[in-house]
Amino acid sequence: MQRPSLEVADIVRALADPLTTEVPGLFPSAAQYKVLRALSACRTARLGGHVEQCQQCRHRVVAYNSCRNRHCPKCQATNRARWFEARSRDLLPVGYFHVVFTLPAELGPLALQNKRVVYDLLFRAASETLIQIAADRKHLGAHIGVLAVLHTWGQTLTHHPHLHCIVPGGGLSADGRRWIAARSNYFVPVKVLSRVFRGKFLDFLRHVHRDGKLRVSASLEHLRDPQCFQTLVRDARRKPWVVYSKAPMAGPQQVLAYLARYTHRVAIANSRLVSFDDGHVAFRYKDYAHGGQQRILTLQPVEFLRRFLLHVLPRGFVRIRHYGLLANSCRRQKIALCRELIAAHAGDDHGGSDNDKEKADSAVEIRCPECGLGVMITVEIFRPHLLARPTVPPTLDSS
Repeated sequence: MQRPSLEVADIVRALADPLTTEVPGLFPSAAQYKVLRALSACRTARLGGHVEQCQQCRHRVVAYNSCRNRHCPKCQATNRARWFEARSRDLLPVGYFHVVFTLPAELGPLALQNKRVVYDLLFRAASETLIQIAADRKHLGAHIGVLAVLHTWGQTLTHHPHLHCIVPGGGLSADGRRWIAARSNYFVPVKVLSRVFRGKFLDFLRHVHRDGKLRVSASLEHLRDPQCFQTLVRDARRKPWVVYSKAPMAGPQQVLAYLARYTHRVAIANSRLVSFDDGHVAFRYKDYAHGGQQRILTLQPVEFLRRFLLHVLPRGFVRIRHYGLLANSCRRQKIALCRELIAAHAGDDHGGSDNDKEKADSAVEIRCPECGLGVMITVEIFRPHLLARPTVPPTLDSS
């Protein structure tokens, strides 16, 4: 894979001391500091690495270790591949719907000061809304599964918390004996989803505030007063909340390709960076207010990093979650039952390809970038923090 000409790590290294990762004008939290350190060291000699050699032409390449931080743009491709391999076995032979729940801008500052609490409430309110409305006989009347992925950014790296929910087009009947299919082009009404989602989230928010679980400081100090907090909730309840249902996806293969754009995405990909010079960082973004046109935004480097660090999640926070039929506690059994009922309903057998896929995946080998014929094997490993080059004369490749 060819290394991008400019990376977020390059900006971090240019602004930060390589040992302390202190950025003048930027005061990161402990979690943000850890991300800066990881990005600065990722795929450099500071993390160690290994030397690979082609069995055919003896071409050698140095490969430095990855930081494996989930906020690092370079480390997500491998994580995504592993996750897909596991999740591909859970896909059902039905159409899938994509529903997006967005937190209103008025609650954004509160979410920034209480990421773990507010993002948890976002997951809870959205998942309960989908499961409740789908179970209603006026709509689908079925017990469904939900895969939810948290994103906290907009195209210009501003704070924009929203949840991408991927939902199979149907579910199990109340007695678990029938598969109830959704309409091919319609899931449940988004206006109903919006109202129920708003009500649930604000009720949950009132409860955590009453229990003293919300931290408010600086510009939000006034929210310690119950009346001021009630005013915030009342104003948020008066406006419609954005819930968007996208066109359904045709089947498992399209779902896999679609999920690739959401599951392990970070705030900004290296491919969107345009330039870093004269004290400015320029990157591409889509202007959805004008039909998704490609535009260029230029920021001061410290402001760029400040926006990037807004999206660092609390330690241990799970940003990909499964509910209903897809919940971790029952997913294997429920998926098997759903496949059986769907096959019986369609009079067709959709299974049996997982073993072939696993065999194909296990046969993948890394080919030599020089001759394209030989297989690359590891011939030397060097430990982290070694500043000296390996003893062999390699061709450097930090991709």
